[in-house]
Amino acid sequence: QVQLVESGGGLVQAGGSLRLACECSGRTFVSYTMGWFRQAPGKEREFVAAISGSGSSTDYAGSVKGRFTISRGSAKNTVYLQMNNLKPEDTAVYYCAAGPYYSDYTSMGAYDYWGQGTQVTVSS
Repeated sequence: QVQLVESGGGLVQAGGSLRLACECSGRTFVSYTMGWFRQAPGKEREFVAAISGSGSSTDYAGSVKGRFTISRGSAKNTVYLQMNNLKPEDTAVYYCAAGPYYSDYTSMGAYDYWGQGTQVTVSS
């Protein structure tokens, strides 16, 4: 049974930092592209960041570029999202996802597996 489990969310003041983690199990994700998406209340789910299977390629939404960093653990079945200088507009449920290809990684349709999400709340 494939599972993606996010952790690390919480409440933080503006300007603070959080590190999200996503642990994957049930199959090997070594070659899978991993992505982070988020969904704020009343809004559609949006792309945040993605990393290729090898970890050599990454990309970010413009709204988080320079503040967020995506990385993979050494075993490649864990992916992290380091979030610095958080803003109230970063408040959302954050989801990790896994897909077989690095192409079209900003699209939800590129991902086969999803986690249940972790809440991030940034107070002003």
